[in-house]
Amino acid sequence: MIRNTFCILDGIGEKLERRLWREGVLTWSDFMDAAYILNLSTERKRFFDDSLSLYMNELDVGNAAYLAQTIKRREHWRLFNVFRGDAVCLDIETNGLQPGRGGYVTVVGLYDGYDYKSLIRGEDLTLENINKELSRYKCLVTFYGAAFDIPFLLRSFPGVRFDIPHFDLCFSARRLGFHGGLKKLETSLEIERDEAVRGMDGYDAVKLWEHARRGSNEAMELLIKYNMEDTVNLLKISEILYDRLRQSTGIEEYLSCGIA
Repeated sequence: MIRNTFCILDGIGEKLERRLWREGVLTWSDFMDAAYILNLSTERKRFFDDSLSLYMNELDVGNAAYLAQTIKRREHWRLFNVFRGDAVCLDIETNGLQPGRGGYVTVVGLYDGYDYKSLIRGEDLTLENINKELSRYKCLVTFYGAAFDIPFLLRSFPGVRFDIPHFDLCFSARRLGFHGGLKKLETSLEIERDEAVRGMDGYDAVKLWEHARRGSNEAMELLIKYNMEDTVNLLKISEILYDRLRQSTGIEEYLSCGIA
C-alpha cells in the first residue's frame, strides 16, 4: 500500500490521491516517470519526485525510523504490510494510578507473531530491556497506545525509544466506524479470548497485581495470561484492519494485480 500512497506528500490529500490513481498514476515509479502530473508546476513536480525517490530508497533499505519520522502518523498504517514480518504488538498493565501520582507500569507485554514476552516490574522491567526488545522491530502495533501506553512508558522510563512506525488500532478502527474499547472491537471482529480471562478488564488486572505483589503466584500467572490475550489479539486485529483500511482508500478499483 505504501508504494501507492501520495497523501504523504505536502499538499496532496486523499481526494487528490484518488484522482492520481484514476489517471493511472498508481505507484511512486509511475509518478516519477510521468512527464506531467495534473496541474503541478515543473518545480513542484521535481520536488515531489525527489521526495518519492528518497522515500523509495529508505524503504528499500528498511529504514523504518526515517519513515516513521517523515510520514504523517495518521498514515503509518500504510507501512504495516511492508514491515509485517518485523512488527511487534505492545500492551502494558499498570497499578491503576497515573505517573506522578504513584502510578507505575506492572507488566509490558510484547508479541511478534511467534513469541510472547512479558517484562515484569521487580524482575526484568527496565529501560534497558524495553529498548533492547523494541530495537528488534520495525513497526509497533498498539490499541490506544498513542494516548496511553506510550506516554505512560515515556514518563515512567525516560529514554525509552519509540522511533518506528506506529499502527494504533484504536484510531484506525474509528476511521472504519468502530467505537469502544479493545474488548468491544474483539467482539465485533469475532475474536475470542481464553476462557480463563474472558470478561476481565483493566480493573481486574490492577487487582491481580495487588494480589501478586502480596505473594500470589496464581494471581501473577493470571495477570500475565490476561496481558498475553490483550497483546496477541492485537496482531489478529491489525491484519483485519489493515485490509479494511486498504479497501477503504479505493485503490482496489484501480489495480489489476497485487501492486499495493
